Amino acid sequence: MTDSRGRRLLMAAAAPVGAVLFSVLASALILMIAGSNPITAYGDMLKHASKLEVQVSMLNRATPLYISGVAAAIGFKMNLFNIGVEGQYRMAAIFAAYVGGAIALPGILHILLILMVAMIVGSVWAGIAGILYTQRGVNEVIATIMLNGIALGLIAWLVRRWQAPGEIAVVGVGTEPIESSGIIPDLNFLPELIRDLRATEELTGVLLVAIVVGIVYHVLLNRTTFGFDLRASGLNPLAARAGGVPPKRMVLIAMLMSGAVGGLVGMAEIMDKGRYNPNFVGFLGFNGIAVALLGRNHPGGIAIGALLWAFLDASSDILQTTQTAPKEIVDIMRGVILLTVVIGYEVVRRIRERDEAARAAARLAEVSS
Repeated sequence: MTDSRGRRLLMAAAAPVGAVLFSVLASALILMIAGSNPITAYGDMLKHASKLEVQVSMLNRATPLYISGVAAAIGFKMNLFNIGVEGQYRMAAIFAAYVGGAIALPGILHILLILMVAMIVGSVWAGIAGILYTQRGVNEVIATIMLNGIALGLIAWLVRRWQAPGEIAVVGVGTEPIESSGIIPDLNFLPELIRDLRATEELTGVLLVAIVVGIVYHVLLNRTTFGFDLRASGLNPLAARAGGVPPKRMVLIAMLMSGAVGGLVGMAEIMDKGRYNPNFVGFLGFNGIAVALLGRNHPGGIAIGALLWAFLDASSDILQTTQTAPKEIVDIMRGVILLTVVIGYEVVRRIRERDEAARAAARLAEVSS
């Protein structure tokens, strides 16, 4: 039993770990061809990441990526490809920022209102794709891609409509500023962060939201009957239907949940800027899909994937400064990691199927004898 469990753990870690190692080797080869020293480049990346302020920056970058990864993972658990997290978090962010700037409430109530608005808007936007899928058979990939385009156009119009009057020349176009009561405090009160930390680096309080999201995701999908039904519907809709679980309802619920979590992706930026502006951070939804794939939809794996992506972001900054290697090498590493991990998971799946078939054959042989 122990050997079997150890083998399963080894198989689960083989694809992502092998993908990262292969990416490092492939990138080193490319760097040598380009005339750069890979040892020097990797040394600069690791040295830069060892600084406290960079580690805080990495956590800040990883926080929205983690939430985005969980949002994508919920869809993956249902065998759905929710590629619309990009539009869902942007729509959620602008509505949450507008409501947060228009209403003043005491402390925690103001923050909860902003978070709830973000979750509701993200859920509704994803729910449109869910309804199209269940009622009209529209593929969720096509529906969410189209909704992304609609969201970007709608947001461009809303920003102009909801811009704070008289502040364009001073702070740029954007929604009304959110009062301090609606801003989640940073976590720099922690003693280990105060020490040697520059005043310009603040650990986002949305990290706590990300931790709660990860815990709820794990408990709901792995420790409840609903989570079992959701995973069963994703693995085999026909068998789930025979067991009394309506697949269409589970698809809609999964899309609503994925959108609700996706709505929280932009909260780190909202809490940092105190408003929504046209330069709002982008591509968090698409990067979240990569993080979910790398983490194999497990909350712990998604966290590691988010930190890896944040490390590569920070590395791009330092490589651009030191000029020891072209910063584009980071994009190459990401691409190689994703390609390799997808291939690796397929290889692992086939090995598992072969092992299961072998065990089944062995048991049949024992019974027949």
